[in-house]
Amino acid sequence: MDPWVHLAVAVLLPPFFGALVAVLFPARRTNLPWIAAVVSCGLAFFASVAGLIYAVTEGTVHYHLGGWEPPMGIELVMDPLSAFFCAVIAGVASFVFIHGKTVVERETPEKVIPFYSTALLLIGGLLGIILTGDLFNLYVFLEISSLAGYALVAIGDKRAPVSAFRYLILGTIGASFYLLGVAFLFMETGSLNMRDVAEIIPIAGDSPATVAGLILIVFGIGLKMALFPMHGWLSDAYTHATSTSTAIIAPIGTKVAAYVLLRTCFYMFDPEYVRNEIPLTTIIGFLGAAGIIWGSVLAIAQRDLKRMLAYSSISQVGYIALGVGLASPYGMIGAVLHTLNHAVMKACLFLVNTNILERFRHTHIPRFDRTYRIRMPWTMAAFTVSAISMIGLPPTAGFFSKWYLVLGSWERSNYLFLAVIVISSLLNIVYFFRVLEKVYLRTDGEPYDDRNEQEDLALKREEARGSMLFPVLFLAVGLLVIGLANAFIVTTFIRPMIPDGL
Repeated sequence: MDPWVHLAVAVLLPPFFGALVAVLFPARRTNLPWIAAVVSCGLAFFASVAGLIYAVTEGTVHYHLGGWEPPMGIELVMDPLSAFFCAVIAGVASFVFIHGKTVVERETPEKVIPFYSTALLLIGGLLGIILTGDLFNLYVFLEISSLAGYALVAIGDKRAPVSAFRYLILGTIGASFYLLGVAFLFMETGSLNMRDVAEIIPIAGDSPATVAGLILIVFGIGLKMALFPMHGWLSDAYTHATSTSTAIIAPIGTKVAAYVLLRTCFYMFDPEYVRNEIPLTTIIGFLGAAGIIWGSVLAIAQRDLKRMLAYSSISQVGYIALGVGLASPYGMIGAVLHTLNHAVMKACLFLVNTNILERFRHTHIPRFDRTYRIRMPWTMAAFTVSAISMIGLPPTAGFFSKWYLVLGSWERSNYLFLAVIVISSLLNIVYFFRVLEKVYLRTDGEPYDDRNEQEDLALKREEARGSMLFPVLFLAVGLLVIGLANAFIVTTFIRPMIPDGL
């Protein structure tokens, strides 16, 4: 057997093994739970990158669990799409864990061990969703990650349990719809293996069971993805969870649901079928466009930075859905690239929010002033880069994913989507510039004179500690690197993902 086949297992096992290690040692005597989280996600990231390079150069990796051949056995599949998403998930999680050591110990001092163990179960479940080639096994990993996500939200502030309960109810409804859709497809095809189902569906024909199964799966995953108008759980869950919990869930949780949407619509089903026979992608695109505007408008109305970022996540998920809705090569490139960009952007922004909270004990936007840029210059510089990327200005990463979505909209002559992208970027300017204005400009109406300059010079720099500053700066620089290297990323890694018929 080709040893490279084991790369899929090398990605999946470290988080689950790390979750086990984290509970074996008391956190008060050792940093092992934190080390286990960082090392296991780091190993998963390097294995994902190796798998991505192998999948692009040599072909898809198929690992048969227990030696059982599909469709009877369960297989793990690492193609360019799954390896790319695994690299994004594990890479972002690694930096969040590096950043979170001090924050977790301060916010949840009595729950350090359960936090890291549960967080690693979340990461393992998300990686399992991406790697599995079996529809029912995907549901199993979906429940593992969901239960871990509910627990991470619930340990936040005093309002977190209610937010977690709402998240649990809506998440369970979404998972139930997904499972019911899988049942319909199994009734029609007699198989749960994705590759096998994809081969049988064209033979079985356009039956009501197939259509019902597809719609139920997309609806269930739409709930998990927080696709408008099924986003009701997201804002409170992100706002009331602990800082590190939000920084883990927000950048990567909904992206895995987006992966399932891409896998279902463009790989398991014929793209032409979901684009024309059942205009499902069109509906997804319009819901995404509505979510882009809705999330942006609500973000403008928020006075707390963390809650503003939570609502902006609804908008950013809409961009990915809009790319799926275009059902074209440019649309898919834009959706996949924005998955990477948003994961890095939102991780950086939520970590900046945590740094500000640690230093000033609040994130209330009206209380921000110019002293923030003096006392925390590097943290606010990282915020600025991330904000510019969220707006979509070159050469940051956010510009290029939006550019591909613009090209896809123009190619499809969908000028409504084109207008939505432009309008949303203007709305992003509004809610990010009000923060930048308070930090970098004087807003009290008084002229700036020598006395003000002396006051500024007298302020002491109180930057975040190194372990919290390094991940923020690395992610901010990463946005510039991804932007400058976007052509290489698209040509080398994303174009090989585009399925036939798209």
